[in-house]
Amino acid sequence: MSGLVVLLATMDTKAAEVEYLRAELLGRGHPVRVVDVGLTPVDEDVDAPARVVAAMAGQELDGLRATARRDEAMAVMASGAREVLTGWHSAGELGGVLAVGGNQGTSIAAAAMRDLPFSVPKLIVSTVASGNVREYVGDSDVTLMFSVADLLGGANPVVAGVLRRAAAAMSGMVGAGAGADMAGARDGRPMVALTAFGNTHDAVTTAMSTLSDAGIGINSVPFHASGACGSAMERLIDDGLFHGVLDLTTHELLGELFPDDVYTPVRPGRLTAAGRAAIPQVVAPGGLEYFCFGGPDTIPPALRDRPVHHHNPNNTNVRASADELAAVAGTMAERLNASKGPVAVLVPTLGWSVVGSPGGVLHDPAANSAFTKTLRTRLAPHVVLRELDTTINDPVFATTAAETLLELLRDHTSVRFEHQAG
Repeated sequence: MSGLVVLLATMDTKAAEVEYLRAELLGRGHPVRVVDVGLTPVDEDVDAPARVVAAMAGQELDGLRATARRDEAMAVMASGAREVLTGWHSAGELGGVLAVGGNQGTSIAAAAMRDLPFSVPKLIVSTVASGNVREYVGDSDVTLMFSVADLLGGANPVVAGVLRRAAAAMSGMVGAGAGADMAGARDGRPMVALTAFGNTHDAVTTAMSTLSDAGIGINSVPFHASGACGSAMERLIDDGLFHGVLDLTTHELLGELFPDDVYTPVRPGRLTAAGRAAIPQVVAPGGLEYFCFGGPDTIPPALRDRPVHHHNPNNTNVRASADELAAVAGTMAERLNASKGPVAVLVPTLGWSVVGSPGGVLHDPAANSAFTKTLRTRLAPHVVLRELDTTINDPVFATTAAETLLELLRDHTSVRFEHQAG
């Protein structure tokens, strides 16, 4: 793999910081290229000047400066930089990307990096890294590093240490090898994605044990149903990484339909990738019976008279209503009906989480039944629906869900499984 590191910045305002990083990286043995994403071009010591970046997005830099709204111009520069990076990566020349920026520079850099494959090192030294970075990171593996002081005027005594450590971090990541951490996914063993919450932890760990004990070498990869993780799972399914999905914790679908939830997916389309890929999936309603918000003061006023579980100081769970769950069930049915591969939906009738089970503050069987009733009427005949008289964390449910997926996998990929078992 190439040791090349690309430095990405608005060179009219961050040239001094880029030069400091260039020297640090060269000193560590890395070739360096610089991409300028600023609207005021700086051509000296730049490998991809701003005019070239704009042209890669089909625009002229002078026109952007003269007529484009600033946010639109930033989007163009991000698009052009993404094309530059993608081209270098496709040619096998890209080791990693390191950017420096304030709010605007971070926005451009993150948008340029996000679509690069997982495990290609992506690091941004940013003045806004201590804030809400969801819009920057999305479902990618971009890493942000807080600059502490402003990135203005070069490597002052505070910023110099941050930049030096950023260069060292990038050097270490490049040295580890892009793609090396995915090597186990390419060894021929079947890969299964699962979704989890703390409130469905026992179900997920029991299911993983059942998959492991099957004796066919399954690699299980759990994803936290936090919006970004579920979206990342869908993206990796589209990339062909997984052979099956055990989607025990589908909370993000509630967030997608009602986006006040803090775990709203960062991109739409939960419960669609496995269907497109025609791989087996087993789905359960883990965590669907409640919304997730931040602290209690972030609960929308319209929901404050509902039952609440105070999960921690920064995570408050509010009960979802029957009508909301019926809407979720309708969307779930529509998406699963479109699946090209085998699908089974398993519903634990006694509760879908720790706090939504008997004795829990969010236990509401009547509201949950609206979800199940909708599924019964809306799921297509080829989608299997099973209702089990258990809670989701009961070992019986988790084992049944895992065994159902194993059966679908064996029927779907019998040749590969026989080879693995032998």
